[in-house]
Amino acid sequence: MTPVDVRVALTDDADPAVPLPAYATAGAAGADLRANLPAELRAVGLTLQPGDRVLVPTGLRIALPAGFEAQIRPRSGLALKHGLTLPNSPGTIDEDYRGPLGVIVQNGGSAPYTIAHADRIAQMVIAPVVRARIALSDRFDDTPRGAGGFGSTGGY
Repeated sequence: MTPVDVRVALTDDADPAVPLPAYATAGAAGADLRANLPAELRAVGLTLQPGDRVLVPTGLRIALPAGFEAQIRPRSGLALKHGLTLPNSPGTIDEDYRGPLGVIVQNGGSAPYTIAHADRIAQMVIAPVVRARIALSDRFDDTPRGAGGFGSTGGY
């Protein structure tokens, strides 16, 4: 596997002590993103009540190479143990975006949850992008599934 160069910069209000995105293991597909909370929340954290959603800052801006995107995905442990998820998952960071990187986090659990400063909140997967040529057509090839919708393959 050939690595792709992804550049990051800190936002003006970021805590430089928060680690940069990193892969937890040699086989990990996603690099962990961490909360980089505003100065007034660093000691107390950011508490989400059940059903709440909030944009959690990472303190980063990102520059992706041409032909790539960053996909922002939930962390499975937070989802299973606490009901935390990313409602727009996977979120897409386009190659031409240069603004602050934030993660929309939602508490789908039954108890309040506090995100501490520097907590791992999501994972970022860098993926190649294939651009489609979209054309109007009045004819499609037949397939065994045809126009079968939800559940048409025998399961959900």
